[in-house]
Amino acid sequence: MTPSHLFRLAWGLWALSWLIAALWAAPTVKRALPPARLLYGAVLAAGILLLFSGTSRWLQAGRLWHVGYGGAWLLALLAILGFAFTWWARIHLGRLWSGWIVRKEGHYIVDTGPYAIVRHPIYTGLLAATLCTALAQATLPALAGFALIALGLWLKARLEEEFLRQELGPEAYDSYRRRVPMLLPFGPRSA
Repeated sequence: MTPSHLFRLAWGLWALSWLIAALWAAPTVKRALPPARLLYGAVLAAGILLLFSGTSRWLQAGRLWHVGYGGAWLLALLAILGFAFTWWARIHLGRLWSGWIVRKEGHYIVDTGPYAIVRHPIYTGLLAATLCTALAQATLPALAGFALIALGLWLKARLEEEFLRQELGPEAYDSYRRRVPMLLPFGPRSA
């Protein structure tokens, strides 16, 4: 197996397991308005297309650098750690998880486990895996894909936070925001 195969296998297994796990969620009580989904969804879709466009003839570009065989293995293993972080967060969140911005039945602020490290650990893990993938590919489309995915996840996190702040109460959510950084461990906190 090559590092390239490991990247594909890790992304494929993560995506498949994530789709299957979507069946394990509490009923939705309220959804965010559709325009919000369209905005971050379009940015994320464009980023995903660019990140995985390495085989597209019209976007083929030369590598900007070479990480070497050992570097590619290291990046693949770091991407797997990113996926593991998403799964730790997903399992810790339990039935409150949703792929959309929603309030679930019995929703409350989860601030333990990975949610004590960052407010959006699933996004953090995905960003880590995406960055490792883009660095290993070392092409302009892959780096642009990472940038768009980072922007899309940041937009979604901002919209999600505002929605949850309204739904769960500004006092409780603002207190959580002051204690825990949004996406980067040890990063800035917001009030």
